Amino acid sequence: MGRPFDGPEGTCVEVRSRAGDAYAVEVRGHQLHVDQPMVEGGSDTAPTPVELFVGSLAASVALHAGRFLARQGIAEDAMVVRASFRLSEEPPLRVEAVWVRVVVPRELPPGRLVGLREALERCTVTNTVRGAVRVDLEIDDYPSLAPG
Repeated sequence: MGRPFDGPEGTCVEVRSRAGDAYAVEVRGHQLHVDQPMVEGGSDTAPTPVELFVGSLAASVALHAGRFLARQGIAEDAMVVRASFRLSEEPPLRVEAVWVRVVVPRELPPGRLVGLREALERCTVTNTVRGAVRVDLEIDDYPSLAPG
């Protein structure tokens, strides 16, 4: 398997500085922004990278739940997904726990909840986090300085 930046193995995400702690994240021509709260030295112009990470997980859960509801003939816009998280108190700093709640419309028959749970278990982002994805960090042109 080649390096992901050399071929079509995945979508490349680019991040560029906007100012201070604010960054633009570019994916397939779309742009998202991240920043830090003012109390942490940022300008609070956008969510933090951690909030975006948790938001990505919640959005992926919502996508799977919404598709399931649509197959049941239930409007997916009646569903809400909420997520909260806790950071570790011990090093290394990380997201220690995430709680995701799917608020389903009352039109969903109780007998279909098992099917909804099965649909949610196929969530790509949830399964990635649960599997503790491998992350390789390198400094361009200095692979010997890569951690590990």
